[in-house]
Amino acid sequence: MGREVRPRPERNETEAQRWDRNFNELLQELRVAQTGIQILFAFLLTLVFQNRFAQVTTFQKTVYLVALVSAAGATAMIIAPVAYHRMLFQRGRKPEVVRSAHRMAIGGLAFLGVSMTASVLLVTDVAVGLPWSAVFAAVVAFWFALLWWWLPFIRRNDNDRVPDQPDGVAQPPQSATVE
Repeated sequence: MGREVRPRPERNETEAQRWDRNFNELLQELRVAQTGIQILFAFLLTLVFQNRFAQVTTFQKTVYLVALVSAAGATAMIIAPVAYHRMLFQRGRKPEVVRSAHRMAIGGLAFLGVSMTASVLLVTDVAVGLPWSAVFAAVVAFWFALLWWWLPFIRRNDNDRVPDQPDGVAQPPQSATVE
């Protein structure tokens, strides 16, 4: 048996306005992520030039490369919607741009989660050694997966909440009689 999908309250906007709003909301979200990715990527780019980097183990160099390459992937995917939009600007393809930008944002977040987890693994391995660093990295990976994917996935089909309500809480049903 399928779950009943509760209709969303109507907004007073055209389909074109809805696509524009969706794209603008997505770009705002990407701006938040982009700053963190750029800081992490810059840190990782400079790390190899530190004197102590020559002393890291092969495992640590491998983890560093995973963190660096995944940060580059995150940077590319988080910035890509802007380039995509520029290339398709004023061609009447806003729905395609929004859908593609959405997928790019999800991919960018996946790369960011890998990069941050690998960065935690690298730093904690240097600080406390491999057994504990693996535990810390696993907790970080779990935390990102929980907050970024699992909880939103669960809420995605939660019909007890109305998405467009200001506080996200379902409103009580309207009674036909006035008390």
